[in-house]
Amino acid sequence: MMNLAASEAQSPLLPVWPEVVIGLIAFGIVFFVFAKKLLPAINKALDERREAIEGGIEKAEAAQAEAQQTLEEYRVQLAEARHEAARLRQEAQEQGAALIAEMREEGQRQREEIIAAGHAQIEADRRQAAQSLRQDVGKLATDLAGKLVGESLEDVARQSRTIDRFLDELEEKAASAESSGAAR
Repeated sequence: MMNLAASEAQSPLLPVWPEVVIGLIAFGIVFFVFAKKLLPAINKALDERREAIEGGIEKAEAAQAEAQQTLEEYRVQLAEARHEAARLRQEAQEQGAALIAEMREEGQRQREEIIAAGHAQIEADRRQAAQSLRQDVGKLATDLAGKLVGESLEDVARQSRTIDRFLDELEEKAASAESSGAAR
């Protein structure tokens, strides 16, 4: 009964000392195993993860910096390409304007050559027509004079002189008529 009396005397709030000592020894063993075996492995895994994250961040920052640098290079190249395109466009416009001016000058020169050749052809045709007309008029005048005089004027030299004299007189009359008409 003593035991019963002893257990009743003990309060439920107060721990039993042998159980406390065994609990502390068990806790110490678990703590020692945890501290020596598990804690270094956990710390190592955490350190590796931290380094991986920091390395990833550094790699990401480096990649971002490289991407920014590449973007800037592309922008510079694009600006240079635009500048080059503008320069080439300007050169093409200048060359086109020069080519147009050159073609106009060539066209003007060719037009003047054609006009000069046309005037020369007209002058040559006029001379030929005047010569042909002179011969025809001379032949008719000689035939008419021969009929009027009653003798033949077939002598070519005499006929030429007579025709030339007659036509020269006609030309002088026409020139004096033109000058008197212009004077009025």
